[in-house]
Amino acid sequence: MPTYDYQCQSCGHEFEVFQSISAEPLQRCPVCGSMVRRLIRGGSGLIFKGSGFYITDYKKNSGGQKKKESTNATVEHKD
Repeated sequence: MPTYDYQCQSCGHEFEVFQSISAEPLQRCPVCGSMVRRLIRGGSGLIFKGSGFYITDYKKNSGGQKKKESTNATVEHKD
């Protein structure tokens, strides 16, 4: 659930409300009771929980190229 920022049009009080996306926007200021408007903010960005991503997860070999394995196999035919 996102956090929404509101500002009172009368007293200028700013506050945040943690509410569902489908919830109706607030209408009244908790301080003076006047009308409020929802502010548009940039947000806090991404938050990764857990081990995350590290450069070592995709580390290349020291030569800068992937190591190639030999695919040549000796096949003996019996007639």
